[in-house]
Amino acid sequence: MSISVENISKFYGDQKALDTVNFSIKRGEIVGFLGPNGAGKSTLMKILTGYLSASEGIASVNNIAISDDLKAVQRSVGYLPEHNPLYTEMYVREYLSFNASIFKIKKSRIEEVIEMTGLLPEANKKIEQLSKGYRQRVGLAAALLHDPEVLILDEPTTGLDPNQLTEIRNLILKVGKEKTVFLSTHIMQEVEAICDRVIIIDKGVIVADKKMKELQEQKEQIIQVEFDYRIEEVALNVLPHLVSAKNLGGFHYELKFDTNKDMRPAVFDFAHDNGLKTLQLNRKSKNLETLFSELTSTQK
Repeated sequence: MSISVENISKFYGDQKALDTVNFSIKRGEIVGFLGPNGAGKSTLMKILTGYLSASEGIASVNNIAISDDLKAVQRSVGYLPEHNPLYTEMYVREYLSFNASIFKIKKSRIEEVIEMTGLLPEANKKIEQLSKGYRQRVGLAAALLHDPEVLILDEPTTGLDPNQLTEIRNLILKVGKEKTVFLSTHIMQEVEAICDRVIIIDKGVIVADKKMKELQEQKEQIIQVEFDYRIEEVALNVLPHLVSAKNLGGFHYELKFDTNKDMRPAVFDFAHDNGLKTLQLNRKSKNLETLFSELTSTQK
């Protein structure tokens, strides 16, 4: 396994930031790590990179326990923190050369990484002159310098405009062909676009661990409908493929169906056959965003 997390807990005084977290990531996977602010994402990533120690449990990278050989783990991990720490007064090449000297890396590798991350047009500029998108590229280049087997990226696309976001997304996809990538983000579309799998954490506890393919193939659809008159939920049971019917208040209903077929025509026909008018009729698929909302909502 590239990453293994076994019964990891982290305490800050009396506060439990992580509560017996367990998961593993295979070599070559791109895994998205989602959760509300304060859920424990950055804490876990810092534990995996050795910046923090776990209070309980064992974290391993490339089958090496971090507590046994931190330096070996750090040699095999490339880390881009949420707040990308750069020496902005340095030139791009100068900054990468400085980082390369720490790992005793050949100068030829610096040029490889500059080309790989699309930094060539900006390589002779000071970092303070770069856009946020290019600064993220510099941080990613620094993380890639020592050719790590595992990349840990904490909010790599935060604050980027749509064009910059696409550029960084494509770069992560390119890098992910050869490396294991574990990234946190608040952007659901980002996970759906580039990840093989998603892990969701809430209040320090893993609440979901699913392959994106499973989510995309999931049949369940939700239809929200407003009639002009209130009816009993049981009357809706005649609808085919209906899993549940819930009154949301007034004349609003939420209907869940277990089928890929669009059930809005069936709901419209039901209303017509029962002398009802359909005032609103909306369909939403059970995608990553709805799953995240269900699992992390403060109202659950």
